[in-house]
Amino acid sequence: MENLEALLKQHKLTLDEYENILKIMGREPNLLEIKIFSSMWSEHCSYKSSKKYLNGFPTKAPWVIQGPGENAGVIDIGEGLAAVFKMESHNHPSFIEPYQGAATGVGGILRDVFTMGARPVANMNSLRFGNVRKNDETAKHQRYLVRGVVAGIGDYGNCMGVPTIGGETSFEECYNGNILVNAFTLGLVKTNEIFYGLAKGVGNPVIYVGSKTGRDGLGGAVMASDSFSEENKSLRPTVQVGDPFAEKLLLEACLELFQYDYIVGIQDMGAAGLTSSSFEMAGRSGSGMIMNLDLVPAREEGMEPFEFMLSESQERMLICAKKGYEDKVLEIFRKWDLDAEVIGEVTNSGNMELFWYDEKVADIPVLPVGEKAPIYDRPIQKPAYLDNIKATRIDDFEKVSNQRAFEKLFSCPEVVDKSWITQQYDSMVQTNTIKAPGSLDASAIRVKGTNIALSMSSDCNPRFNYIDPFGGAAAAVMESGRNVAMSGARPKAITDCLNYGNPENPEIMWQFAQGCYGIKEACAALNTPVVSGNVSLYNETDGEGIFPTPAIAMVGVNDDANATLPSAFQNVGNTIYLIGDTASDFGGSLYMKELYGKVEGTLGKIDYKKELKLWDLVIKANQQKLLKCAKDVNVGGIAIALAKMSCVSGLGSKCCIDLEDERDIFAESFSRAIVEVSDEEAFESLAKQIGITIQKIGTVTKENEFTCNYINANLDDLKKVYFNRFQELIEQDV
Repeated sequence: MENLEALLKQHKLTLDEYENILKIMGREPNLLEIKIFSSMWSEHCSYKSSKKYLNGFPTKAPWVIQGPGENAGVIDIGEGLAAVFKMESHNHPSFIEPYQGAATGVGGILRDVFTMGARPVANMNSLRFGNVRKNDETAKHQRYLVRGVVAGIGDYGNCMGVPTIGGETSFEECYNGNILVNAFTLGLVKTNEIFYGLAKGVGNPVIYVGSKTGRDGLGGAVMASDSFSEENKSLRPTVQVGDPFAEKLLLEACLELFQYDYIVGIQDMGAAGLTSSSFEMAGRSGSGMIMNLDLVPAREEGMEPFEFMLSESQERMLICAKKGYEDKVLEIFRKWDLDAEVIGEVTNSGNMELFWYDEKVADIPVLPVGEKAPIYDRPIQKPAYLDNIKATRIDDFEKVSNQRAFEKLFSCPEVVDKSWITQQYDSMVQTNTIKAPGSLDASAIRVKGTNIALSMSSDCNPRFNYIDPFGGAAAAVMESGRNVAMSGARPKAITDCLNYGNPENPEIMWQFAQGCYGIKEACAALNTPVVSGNVSLYNETDGEGIFPTPAIAMVGVNDDANATLPSAFQNVGNTIYLIGDTASDFGGSLYMKELYGKVEGTLGKIDYKKELKLWDLVIKANQQKLLKCAKDVNVGGIAIALAKMSCVSGLGSKCCIDLEDERDIFAESFSRAIVEVSDEEAFESLAKQIGITIQKIGTVTKENEFTCNYINANLDDLKKVYFNRFQELIEQDV
């Protein structure tokens, strides 16, 4: 093949990978076949750098129905129902084109869930942006990205009628060149009505349904498997364009289809489009497949075979129907005004045979594309910076008064209320939302027709992961579980979105490996298996990578939806307790970053036994009706947690905490929570029985004042900062 080196570079394939392709094919591949291998072996589709470390994740428990390997994970929630959920990244597209990138991220994750037979009932998102506070061009662009991403998420989810009930948004300089947009969806399905992405049964028809195929999103999977640089800034054509109205029709058509016994399997066309969906469906059952690309509904004229195979046009599905029922399937989708065409059939050849007007244009063995995809054992090396920052302590800096420190921390964009974001999302559609965005900690929905509530929370502290990639990842699992437990629900399982820099850099690969080890350890210790997830690498621009950001979304079950705990104060006169032990843990803290401009130090001690005791105390105390609210202590420490609880509730609080160092009011030690207690004697007895430290620290008051040790603030003034600051910041350029 002429100009082989240039061709392989263009398709991001190595010479070794090409040699592997030759062995699989037994001949030279043609250009279409090279493009198919390029997409299927991209980092985004094959996980070739990460697979080594993903193996061994805890994935099983009595309540796990489906773990990693399908479109989404599934857990049993009781009463014959299952929760189907997953989180995925759409980072690169959202940085290039924030509105469409974020919107299609939501569309893609919705399809992953409803392709399994589940009706989506809740969305969340995990968003990371760069510095939005300065007046330079970078900060202005970041504010533009915030506005675009939020609008894209809101418009798509709102049009679909799926509530966006929670999530998280944070800001660090490291995201100036690569923002992160991670989308989560949870759906509900009967445990005996789950569908899988299979294509089997010789002669069974393969049916294309949904929107027509265009040229948008061409090369998207390959684009998302590379870093940004000056050379590849013009990537807008690789971003897909979404149509939520078409997706709503597709959702309803699929759910109608699932009522009948017409199909064998169904698969969303996500990254790499028709290529990945067809190869994955055939690969799961060891089948072959014939597809006639000239029968694929086209949105544009003059499209070529490779464009049909690699387009990432949205709102499309591939179905393997039972032979003889194809007309029934077509009738349903056409009734919903969607394209639907039989484009092929299942074979026993083991090959993917592609035809273009009766001419065979590709013939690729299916299983080797997945089974013989490269798995790299990339070099790893502990980053040199870690030794330089681990000795940093809070005592290395000049002391700042607690009052001044509090005012600085409380007004920063990471702490203040993000209702400017969440008000653009419909959080109450479907009328099941119990804890909506802005109510602190986990969000919760009622499972209609039952007394069950599901709580969910998405969490990750990038600063913790920067100073300790292992501990930071474990802490993200703990934090997401803790938030769920604070609502009274028992944490059950996680999905993850592992966002890291360039895996070809040994230091980044070391961070990734450590993050995986941390997740494995935490999930095993906390009995919260991994049921689905996503890896996003190459989050780097011009050699500058992001902080390691393993976002974790935890889902928990509460058997009594009416006992869902709020996270803000409820009644004047009730006692406030602190659960857990506080040490001078300032490594990677908001305090150190905001006051001294440093992300350094050593992470606080992780103790899974203490974490589980905290969960047990809050869940059991709630079941015994001893609590009125519960909120975990995390970013900004006790002072910030208490201030948020006062602002959201509109009730004052007067607290005094016994601490070794007065600055520890801002420390970020793990496994702590603040609870409002209605029966002190019973609560203290239960805490003693479980064996966990508690401290009575104050009272909920009717006074319009917030007092915490030496910190005093007028509650009205606090609320103005808390509820208005973010909008003022993000809209300053508009």
